[in-house]
Amino acid sequence: MRKITDRFEEILTEKLFDGMTIAVGGFGIAGTPGTLIEIVRKSGVKNLTIVSNNMGIDGVGLGRLLENGQVSKVLASYIGENKLFMEQYLTGKIEVEFVPQGTLVERIRSGGSGIGGFYTQTAVGTEVAKGKPTREINGKTYVLETAIEADVALVKAHKSDVEGNLRYRLAARNFNPLVAQNGKTTFVEAESILPRGELGPDDFHTPGIFVHYITKSTVPSRIEKVVNRPLPIREDVLQGETK
Repeated sequence: MRKITDRFEEILTEKLFDGMTIAVGGFGIAGTPGTLIEIVRKSGVKNLTIVSNNMGIDGVGLGRLLENGQVSKVLASYIGENKLFMEQYLTGKIEVEFVPQGTLVERIRSGGSGIGGFYTQTAVGTEVAKGKPTREINGKTYVLETAIEADVALVKAHKSDVEGNLRYRLAARNFNPLVAQNGKTTFVEAESILPRGELGPDDFHTPGIFVHYITKSTVPSRIEKVVNRPLPIREDVLQGETK
């Protein structure tokens, strides 16, 4: 199977359908597959359920799908900095299932590992656990959380080889490795696509067996917030001394 193809956009578009579930990597806009999201936006597919930590920021990343009215439900742990996401949630335009971040990670991982569900103490006795089965284990109450299985997974990598072995960069790694193994079909955009053998064994953050199609990133990465730490004040400089 050729993972790099001139028909990449066409193939991804063919996999999209109204009402589907899409798992998307990223945290804020770090590691967000902007190139793939633009293909989804361009397709016009509607009534999407999006599984992601959050929905990016206004006009960037998954925020583009919100603006285009393509999302009907979101499974996320954080509304974040996206004002449109908050507005659509509060006005009932979209359904939001809040999932504790660790639970969301494990639900995504379980879906990609053939595990139907798991018991956790997180959210016991809260609105999140309402209506879910519970079980006593060693004198403690646990709530049953079910796996998430996405129709398609969208992933951003720093580097990929032609076999689909992926390396992520720093914080942009975030949810991407687990999302990559979750989708029935996994599409990846990478900043660099390397020949076979160019990635070392320790660079395989995601093995290529989970990846179906790869393309080069065309949407540049954005920085969500720039925070500059003030330099410490040196008393010797204030006093005109040099050391």
